[in-house]
Amino acid sequence: MKKYYDKIFLLFLPLLILMIISLLNMINIPLIDKTLRLNFKKQIIWYILGFSCLLIIQKINIRKILKYSFLYYILSLILLGLVLIIGKEVNGARAWFKIGFFSFQPSELMKFTLALYLADVINNAKINGFKSELFLILKVFIITLIPSILVFIEPDTGAIIFYVLISLIMLFTSSISKKWFILFFTILLAFLGAFTILYLYNKDLLINLIGTSFFYRVERLITFHTQSSYQLENALTAIGAASLFGTGLGKVGLYIPEAATDFIFAFTISNFGIFTGGIVLLCYILLDIYLIESYFKTNNKKIKLFISSFISMFFFQQLINISMNLGLLPIIGIPLPFLSYGGSTIIIYFLFISFILNLQKIDNPNIL
Repeated sequence: MKKYYDKIFLLFLPLLILMIISLLNMINIPLIDKTLRLNFKKQIIWYILGFSCLLIIQKINIRKILKYSFLYYILSLILLGLVLIIGKEVNGARAWFKIGFFSFQPSELMKFTLALYLADVINNAKINGFKSELFLILKVFIITLIPSILVFIEPDTGAIIFYVLISLIMLFTSSISKKWFILFFTILLAFLGAFTILYLYNKDLLINLIGTSFFYRVERLITFHTQSSYQLENALTAIGAASLFGTGLGKVGLYIPEAATDFIFAFTISNFGIFTGGIVLLCYILLDIYLIESYFKTNNKKIKLFISSFISMFFFQQLINISMNLGLLPIIGIPLPFLSYGGSTIIIYFLFISFILNLQKIDNPNIL
């Protein structure tokens, strides 16, 4: 019984609190952008679908679903290809399918199917020496590279970061030698060093090597906008001017561009104060604790691989988004899980949690 209540406290209660705060934010969103007046209703639908996933998937025989992880991966690739042809262009990126009032982003689905498929591939790999490890690394690289290329064309650099992160974390938690990671980070540091030297002293040569479009996309990732970014300046001002309980419903303190997505943390503090901002951080801490405990309580290698992929994404997204809002990291368009507006991300992350719960139940029936 105690384990049951611990699960409620560490998982469902933080999710419910984040949902309530998110919906309250969506009520205020039209005050700064009237075109977002439907966000509140749509966000309710996303949460209903998300919590429904948690309930329904617990009743499903998950073993049968997991047998077809390769097909899910292929389906996601097909959707990534189709969105380039018939997808809706938003802010210069063709990354969404528009269905009535709703939009769906297949690059978000790929996070889930990629994690499922890689967990299967890495778990089934027979590691018995250098050649087998190299073969597995190359296989994982190709599996990750294909969707990364499709998403790069959209363009959606943020999604590529997550695909690479999933692959690296899952390989790291596998049984391959950690020397590969020393080699990888040595090459990465050498590449970053060469890039930095060219960026500082010979930008023309760098642009000739990697192309103008790619150069400016990378530059946007590495450039801090503390002085020049209008949205960041407003976000920092909103946080700095916030009272303990904020302006409340029906009022906004300061206009913040992308308040519903990238700058939802600053918008939350502006609306409902520093106290609510602290509650948001506590909710994420509780969810992080739950996921980390789930990882260490699980004995099954495949389940561990899958959980590790979600932990890495979930924590990385918190760290990047909140740091962006505080001006500590560049603005790279990464929303805050379960708080920012966005159906694709909410549904996919609920799917992750639903599968983790179900997989744990299979691995250890007493864990729930």
